[in-house]
Amino acid sequence: MVRLSTAHDPVRQTVVYRLLDSLDRLVRRHRSLAHDGGGNTGSRSALHVELIAGEVAQDLAMARGAWHR
Repeated sequence: MVRLSTAHDPVRQTVVYRLLDSLDRLVRRHRSLAHDGGGNTGSRSALHVELIAGEVAQDLAMARGAWHR
């Protein structure tokens, strides 16, 4: 287990909670899109995957930036 300095705990907790909330919203949108389309195939499916990957990458980059402040 990693110990965080007490000075940064509230900031780091906020970063973690924001990331988790963001990823939770992403999962809900993904499930909604997956059930909405009724069988994504071909380029539509690839676009869906790229959309998810892009959003996760953005969320992670924002969390990393906030973590290092």
